[in-house]
Amino acid sequence: MMTNKVALVTGSSRGLGKAIAIELARNGYDLVVNYARSKTAALETVQEIEALGRKALLVRANVGDVEKLRAMFETIKEEFGQLDVFVSNAASGVLRPIMELEESHWDWTMNINAKAMLFGAQEAAKLMNHGGKILGISSLGSIRYLENYTTVGVSKAAIESITKYLAVELAPKGIIVNTVSGGALDTEALTHFPNREALLEDARVNTPAGRMVEIEDMVKTAMFLLSDDSSMICGQTIIVDGGRSLKL
Repeated sequence: MMTNKVALVTGSSRGLGKAIAIELARNGYDLVVNYARSKTAALETVQEIEALGRKALLVRANVGDVEKLRAMFETIKEEFGQLDVFVSNAASGVLRPIMELEESHWDWTMNINAKAMLFGAQEAAKLMNHGGKILGISSLGSIRYLENYTTVGVSKAAIESITKYLAVELAPKGIIVNTVSGGALDTEALTHFPNREALLEDARVNTPAGRMVEIEDMVKTAMFLLSDDSSMICGQTIIVDGGRSLKL
């Protein structure tokens, strides 16, 4: 019996996660749509996927809580019995100067961004019976200083490091792990940045390619890394920033 390929994109109710989920549906995948808070937006994603003739399973879970994360994978196992693609996209973070950070800010950000990638990959690998793809999402704050970005930047650096370790240990199972890192994207996530306008202006003025990175640029790179065309790219972080990180 041929079954459709199944993909889980965490935090897929909006922004980049939603765009990747929709593109996977266009490419014939059934989707697991995960969200933490915005059910209305998540349901819209589900409707768009179903309109493309694909199945969509909606699962609410705070991926920073390993128990809830594992429960989500249990639901996927019951519903589909397999998983082919896991995109660890859900992200959160407390944006404050270093001297104002509290332990709870650190734990919250590290759990949702980095811990979820590691333990999500563990669970995903158990359902990837015929190999699969795992993709992390990072940002330039992992490699350079961005104002108020400490907790997020460090958590993204952890994602890039986890990617290397997962790649080596999962490759023998036919599971390919990579991460895509983007320059400043004008998404809803950016509205929470106190210095949003400065970030966008910087991206507009200082990107050698002459324009900002669009969600579509990230989606295309993600889809390449999730395709068979990239099967020998393993444990890498691919930067999509129009060359911005090359300039001081």
